[in-house]
Amino acid sequence: MKYPVFKDLIIFENEDFLVVNKPPFLATLEDRTPNTTNLLKLAKQHNPDLQACHRLDKDTSGCLVFAKNPEAYRHVSMQFEHREVYKVYHAVAWGTHKFEDQLVKRSILAGAKGVAKLTPQGKPAETYFTTLENYSRHTLIECMPVTGRLHQIRVHLAYLGAPIVGDKLYGGEDLYLSTLKRKFNLKQQTEEQPLIKRFALHSHTIGFRLMDEEPIKIEAPYPKDMAVLIKQLRQYS
Repeated sequence: MKYPVFKDLIIFENEDFLVVNKPPFLATLEDRTPNTTNLLKLAKQHNPDLQACHRLDKDTSGCLVFAKNPEAYRHVSMQFEHREVYKVYHAVAWGTHKFEDQLVKRSILAGAKGVAKLTPQGKPAETYFTTLENYSRHTLIECMPVTGRLHQIRVHLAYLGAPIVGDKLYGGEDLYLSTLKRKFNLKQQTEEQPLIKRFALHSHTIGFRLMDEEPIKIEAPYPKDMAVLIKQLRQYS
């Protein structure tokens, strides 16, 4: 895998913080895959003082905040802890759904193998969902998590019967162009690839208070795979 140049990922920077648009397929911190890098490693090559203030799943793209000093790290960590960070994710889900500020309050338990499940024995978890666009058999959904549990958005959407495209762990199948496009011809001897090779979840906006308490909101544009997926859905719906 060709790794991105860290400075090309930066979408906001001041003397205390730096926000990047994390590419998919790159872990935030160390994961168990040998001989791979992660975003924190790339960040520290750019600036050894950088610390990741939170994390995104390996396949999730979008806004990720780094602190440049311990005070800044503490400042944002407290905001995460007190649920004061504004977080908006976009997901492409299976099925057509009309959600309007739909709240899911279902506790989540992180299982031993890194799989989350809904159970009253888990930790309280809350997410709000709003439909942004409907296609013929899919929906672009705005997801606003209040808490930050393992795989929270993915599990809550599956609970609503709206699993994320490509999220095989929680019931979301891959999406192929041949199922959208009527006259689809695949070259002989080639196997059709899914429109997106991960689950379609993107951290679109993050908002928090800077050191002087001034609030800011940062938006991360869709990476290429998500942009292509949405373009195809718009085109063939």
